[in-house]
Amino acid sequence: MPLQNINPTTTNAWKKLASHYNEMQSFSIQKAFKSDAERKEKFSIDFNDLSLDFSKNRIEQKTLDLLVELANEAELKDAIDKYFSGDVINVTEERAVLHTALRSNSEDEIQIENKDIKPEIKKALRKIRAFSNKVISGDWKGYTGKKITDIVNIGIGGSDLGPDMIVEALQFYKNQLTTHFVSNIDGDHVSEILKKLDPETTLFVIVSKTFTTQETITNANTIKNWFLKSASQFDIAKHFVAVSTNLDAIDAFGIDPKNVFPMWNWVGGRFSLWSSVGLSISLSVGFDNYKSLLDGAEKMDLHFKNSEFDQNIPVLLALLSIWYNNFYKAESEAILPYTQYLTKLAPYLQQAIMESNGKSVDRNGNDVNYQTGTIVWGSTGTNMQHAFMQLVHQGTKLIPTDFIGYEESLYGLTDHHQKLMANYYAQMDALAFGKSKEDVHLELKFSGDTSKIQTLMPFKVFEGNRPSNAILFQKLTPVSLGELVAMYEHKIFVQGVIWNIFSYDQFGVELGKELAKKLLNNA
Repeated sequence: MPLQNINPTTTNAWKKLASHYNEMQSFSIQKAFKSDAERKEKFSIDFNDLSLDFSKNRIEQKTLDLLVELANEAELKDAIDKYFSGDVINVTEERAVLHTALRSNSEDEIQIENKDIKPEIKKALRKIRAFSNKVISGDWKGYTGKKITDIVNIGIGGSDLGPDMIVEALQFYKNQLTTHFVSNIDGDHVSEILKKLDPETTLFVIVSKTFTTQETITNANTIKNWFLKSASQFDIAKHFVAVSTNLDAIDAFGIDPKNVFPMWNWVGGRFSLWSSVGLSISLSVGFDNYKSLLDGAEKMDLHFKNSEFDQNIPVLLALLSIWYNNFYKAESEAILPYTQYLTKLAPYLQQAIMESNGKSVDRNGNDVNYQTGTIVWGSTGTNMQHAFMQLVHQGTKLIPTDFIGYEESLYGLTDHHQKLMANYYAQMDALAFGKSKEDVHLELKFSGDTSKIQTLMPFKVFEGNRPSNAILFQKLTPVSLGELVAMYEHKIFVQGVIWNIFSYDQFGVELGKELAKKLLNNA
């Protein structure tokens, strides 16, 4: 069964929220903390090694109650049940949305077209494990008998951004193999990667469901031609594997059918790192760490599926985003991880969020008259504090912000980590509480130059009252990374349900491809 079609603006909760928004115009986060010593505890949730503190938002209990009421009126619980059970909720492409099944350890069946997909998933995982172990151990040899030293993932979009982000994030856990990613059709990109490689010791993973994606196949053929300068057509089978469904095209390329890994149409590209698309992750950090990543995602799946909405981390993050996007008219959100390992998280989430919810037609096929997808951007702390944070603190735009932190560092440099986390907390305090005229006056007075007080006062005042969420994990591990990525996946889903749009098609990316193809044909 498809999702129900409910225009959110026609619900009672939406109308109440519009009225409540007017009541909240004088709301001050600073005053809210002063009047309620237990505010942080009231607006925090702990789950496993993760804590969410959303107390520094422009909300009170009534706000939260109304947002939960909106979720209920939008039949979110019914939508979650359909999401996990394999209903065809991607109606425009006639597909289920079952990336959650890829990380499920449950023995319960999930039926697609009257067939349980769990055995297929387990078979693919066994194949990934066996292949990864063979390459990592050195049992897999190249055409001259040498061990593999480098892995190259050739893909684009979801076949690149997810694995690339995860490999970067988990480099602390990586093995001796060096992993590279080729995505852009820009020939300079692939040329620079090839400069670093030895054809005798490199394994190429071509990721393309149809094996026809222009960027991926162009890059794959360029790499194949480079490889054949020193090897033979017969040697391709030892250096190229594929994640695809197009067996004829794979065979024509020269890849051994035994080295083809499956893809399924019930897994959207931007949510496919949990599938065989994650082969390069398994090769980079080992299958056990890859499986731990999946297990972490499943932990978040179960929390999302089973928790009441007012204690449900992805649901609350989605509702808060809707509160700012649709009532405060905040068009963008910043995602700021305080770890250099997550330097590619923002680009990954840009695809996941903006390709999913960048829609202007509702599930009835009608134009929407309210804002949908948020613009997502960000960078790592503390780098961004010396860059764009000026805009977030003192600019004219309201930019809700997620701060992602870790209580422990991986290498144990305590001095560094204490300074990093001091900045993590200080930034949120500065956004929420600001700096008053009185504070600035005292600061300038004690600096000794009282003649500049009136001149500098306007420039040094921070109005504060700028919202943020503190997302804090114990440590960056494959498990906690799985939890983090799944958390944002479910946030996307909740927003799409409430906005009454289809989150799992992406027709907007096709027009440019079609026009480029016409231009090439006419050249």
